[in-house]
Amino acid sequence: MNDIDQAKQAVRDRVWRRLIEGGGAPDDSYGKIPGFYGNEGTAQRLAELDVWQRAKTVKANPDWAQLPVRVRALNDGKLLYMAVPRMASLEPFYELDPKTLTVSIEEAAEKRGAAQVARRVGVDAMRPVDVVVCGSVAVNRSGARIGKGAGYSDLEVALLIEAGLVTAETVIVAPVHGLQVVDDNIPETEHDFSVDYIVTPDEVIPCTNRRRPDGLVWNDLTAEKIAAIPVLSARRRAV
Repeated sequence: MNDIDQAKQAVRDRVWRRLIEGGGAPDDSYGKIPGFYGNEGTAQRLAELDVWQRAKTVKANPDWAQLPVRVRALNDGKLLYMAVPRMASLEPFYELDPKTLTVSIEEAAEKRGAAQVARRVGVDAMRPVDVVVCGSVAVNRSGARIGKGAGYSDLEVALLIEAGLVTAETVIVAPVHGLQVVDDNIPETEHDFSVDYIVTPDEVIPCTNRRRPDGLVWNDLTAEKIAAIPVLSARRRAV
């Protein structure tokens, strides 16, 4: 683990402890994208933003913490994309169209429900994304964020940027508990992206220090990571 990874992990550890000890999330949240209390409030605050109301397509992480946001997206008639767990498919996204669902919106928005009813799509079959909802462990007010360390959110966004589906017009949002908003200077590397808005149950925080990669940063990917993700393996072979 290099110095940047160690610094990020130190922030994660501190936020997980603070969140659990402060009563902001269940005791089993350590090591996860925290399923924080009050997450329904983040969906309501996000839905009040103009950028949400204008959006036709939303890409969201599949974690429980952001379930109310996914439900709200489908209830609001938006096309919803969710990543296949660990991107373990050449078609690494689920597509949920509220007009064609065969189960309830609440069921479809859950990870298990999406796996059963959603269409799997590759980036070539996706529409441009208006809003990206990302799960986070910690964020600061400049927009720098840290996930749980697996790197899948970074890869998903990078793939969508390369495909021209996440553009300068796309808004990236982190719905989190207030205890996940930190004052730390979060270190960022070439593959990291920042968020445009932090949404907590109590406030919306606009972030102005936008940072996005140009696409996949191959030098930051190990051979093992590439081999484990079919879409990366295929792209590497095509280079």
